[in-house]
This record gives sequence, C-alpha cells and structure tokens, in this order.
Amino acid sequence: MRTKLAITLTVLLLVPNILAQEKPSLTDVDRIRLAEAFRLGNALSDRIWKDWNKAPFAVLLVTPEYEFLIRHPQPSKDFSLVGHDSLLRSQVYFRKRQFSPNLLATFPAVGGISTIVIGQAENTDAKTSTPWVVTLLHEHFHQLQDSQPNFYAEAAGLNLSRGDQSGMWMLNYAFPYDAPAVKQQFSIVSRLLADALRAKKDSDVSAKVAGYLAARRQLQMMLNRDDYTYLSFQVWKEGIARYTEYRIAELAATKYRVGRRFRGLKDFSSFESVAQGIMSRILRDLSSLDLENYKRVAFYPLGAGEGLLLDRVSPQWRRRYFSEKFYVEKYFNK
Repeated sequence: MRTKLAITLTVLLLVPNILAQEKPSLTDVDRIRLAEAFRLGNALSDRIWKDWNKAPFAVLLVTPEYEFLIRHPQPSKDFSLVGHDSLLRSQVYFRKRQFSPNLLATFPAVGGISTIVIGQAENTDAKTSTPWVVTLLHEHFHQLQDSQPNFYAEAAGLNLSRGDQSGMWMLNYAFPYDAPAVKQQFSIVSRLLADALRAKKDSDVSAKVAGYLAARRQLQMMLNRDDYTYLSFQVWKEGIARYTEYRIAELAATKYRVGRRFRGLKDFSSFESVAQGIMSRILRDLSSLDLENYKRVAFYPLGAGEGLLLDRVSPQWRRRYFSEKFYVEKYFNK
C-alpha cells in the first residue's frame, strides 16, 4: 500500500514537469529580434506615417515545428498559451506549424485580424537580424494599410478578383508580364525612374520627372483598364511598403538607439548599412529588371522609387496616401 502511494505521489509530482516540457518556447534570439522590432516601431513609425502606432502589430512567427503568436488580441482556439513574455510585453501562444517556415506575408491569418506571418530570419530572404527587423516593419506597414476604414471594400471595388473571395487575386492576377510591348515599355519606365532618382540638380529632376511621367502614361495606354488598375494597386500597396522599409531603416540609422541585447547578437549589422542596401537594390532593380522574370515583384521597386521621387518634388504627398488610394501617380499633381 505504501509502495503504491509513493508511486502515485511521484507521478503527480512529475506531471507538471512533463507538461511544462511539452510546451515549446521562443528562442532568445527570436525574442530579442521581435522585441527590437516592436521597440523600433514604437519609437519611429509615427514619424513616417501618421497614426501608424495605432495599427495592429500581431505577429505569427513560424519555426520548423511550431508557430508562435505574439501581440494578438483574439487568438483562435487552436492556440495554447505559453505564458507572458516580459521582454515582448505580450502573452505568447503556440500551435503546431501550419505555414511554410520561409513565408513572409500579412493577411487576416488568425481570428480575422491582420497578422504578420513570418519565418525566422535564417529561413527568410532577410537571413540576418537587422534586415529581418526592417522587413517586419515593412509587413507592419501592410497592417496600417489593412486597418484603414473600408480598405477591403475599396480593394474589392476595383473589380479584379474575378469571383475570388480569398484575396489571392492580389497575388495571382493574370497581368500580361510576358507581353513584348509591355515588357519593353516597363523597362523604359523603370530606367527613367532610376535616372530621375540619381539626378543631383533640381533643374535636372524637373525634366527627368516630366520624361518619366510621359513614359508612364504611354505604358498606361498599352494596358487595358483592369491591367492598369492592378499595376496601380500593387505600386500603391507593395511599392510604398518597400519605400517605407527604406525610410524606417534610414531614420533608425540616425534617430534611434539600438537596444543592447540586439546589438549584441552575432549577426547584428547597422541600420545605416541596411538602408544603403535597400536603396542600392531599388536602383539596381529599376535599372535592370525584367518584367517577365520579376512578375509582381517588379512593382515593388517601381513604387518605392516613386515614393522617393515624390519626397523630392511633392513632399506632402503622404497626406494624400490613405484618402486617395491606389494611384500613386496622382500625387505628382500638386
């Protein structure tokens, strides 16, 4: 009897430990990266976009075995609580992995709330900590876009979905990427934009902007209404997100004090170097991209370049961005 009682007590004592061991946890590196992204966003986001700090900042971190949900107000029932993380200032939840470990997207993935779904730095194109943090802010800007009143209704009002209710039309729309005339004109437009961005004198900028906009209008005339609307939507949404990615890195380089833990990571690099890398990539892509190969991604540098050019010729354009949606070229008209 005493033996059975001892065994029972031992099992009861072991159960909490066994259950605790079954709960996965975020790695320290992932926690430090996430905390720095939240801290950076809190410090600088409103200096780029008004009320950006009011947008949701829910993140689903995808690891090879599990997904961890942070800063989400309404976790779905398939998540279990890990506990409160004092560094992240958030409850952390987990479930078995459902998404790809290299995914990088923002959509209503959990509970109908716009959520950043992102793999660990090593498993994404970012590769290392600082570019990954800046990329997370790119995705956080999508949350600001998604949180605008009537955004989804207005996007649906573009009539590009062809009956698709999932939102996948934003990725899969059949744009004529391989049409020879469109490819050629898109290449001309992109190179003219790069030239305008490289101009040093204001007098040169004015002439180059005029040439760029003329070539852009010629591209518009080559496309049917729906194709041009899709291009405009992607330039507005993804292109300006790439622009924002650059601006947050640039601002962080001079107006932000990097956290001690983040600076201590083995793969840390400066925000200045990341900003320079983004700008170099934008100019390189504009100068050499092939629309047929880049496909939808070609709209990223185009929109980023337009945002940067607008900063020079129409500095107040961001005030119009959320009230006059989807057509960035209109912001060149003062």
